[in-house]
Amino acid sequence: MPLRYLALGDSYTIGEDVPAQARWPMQLVEKLRKQAIAIDDPQIIAVTGWTTDELSAGMDQAVLAAEYDLVTLLIGVNNQYRGRPAEEYREQFHTLLLRAVTLSGRRARRVVVVSIPDWGVTPFGYASGRDRAQIARELDTFNAIAREEASKAGAPFVNITGISREHANLVASDGLHPAGAQYALWTDAIEPMVTAALHAD
Repeated sequence: MPLRYLALGDSYTIGEDVPAQARWPMQLVEKLRKQAIAIDDPQIIAVTGWTTDELSAGMDQAVLAAEYDLVTLLIGVNNQYRGRPAEEYREQFHTLLLRAVTLSGRRARRVVVVSIPDWGVTPFGYASGRDRAQIARELDTFNAIAREEASKAGAPFVNITGISREHANLVASDGLHPAGAQYALWTDAIEPMVTAALHAD
């Protein structure tokens, strides 16, 4: 039976403004298949603009399998964008991560947490008039929380924030979201962690 994959997130997971095949969860699946890993297309539960609590509500409404072989979680940029407090993010992210671990059959190694990219370095970020250094600091705080929660849960954590800062020119036509080429760089960073997790059991 092919492996089941659940991708949880927001615009970065659904691949706002890029073709479906350019989304990083789809690129990840293609890389795994090239290693002869039989895996279904991802079930993606993600909507542009979602915060942590909105993702949780979306999961409540979704038809989910009892168990998945792989779960990825990337959420939080909209918490930061809307000025939500870091401690609220920690509480809600913790709950989401516990749900993800349960959906993985309580195999925390099969839940891969991906860091939040830095939207402040994009053309949209430059044009927004907001303090880009403050955006970076707040996202670093959110990512530190996600890393801590992942570590406590025993889930792998992949940092793609540096990639988003180094390749801020690789954006979609909206000037904000990554282009497929940047998602490919994310996938290169995520895939080894996923492959290790799938071979761990």
